Amino acid sequence: MPPRLKLTAITLDCADPVALAAFYQRATGLEPHPASDGDFAGLTGEDGFFIGFQRVEGHRAPTWPDHAVPQQAHFDFDVDDLDEAEALLLELGATKPEHQPGGQRWRVFTDPAGHPFCVCPSRRDPEGKP
Repeated sequence: MPPRLKLTAITLDCADPVALAAFYQRATGLEPHPASDGDFAGLTGEDGFFIGFQRVEGHRAPTWPDHAVPQQAHFDFDVDDLDEAEALLLELGATKPEHQPGGQRWRVFTDPAGHPFCVCPSRRDPEGKP
């Protein structure tokens, strides 16, 4: 049997790790990692999941949906209400590209560093079961 891998962290390249971590902290409620500094910042979930942001000199933001600079990676977030999530994310500094491949099923945004991410209606039933 192959080994089971458990995803414990994701790290995004960016020009300003502290600012990007602040955006995702406000959007998700994850806690700032105490070892964050100017070149690296992180957020930690209650379950230990970690999102890192590392400074890369000359970082070029993705140009999604144009592939001149590929999207590099993206997050998918479940939300209870797409409209409420959109309002919050735009207020926090996300942008909503004109191209929306999910139609009404999900929405694509880009974070302040240009990384695309999606918000999808929660897949949970009204009692909170997956």
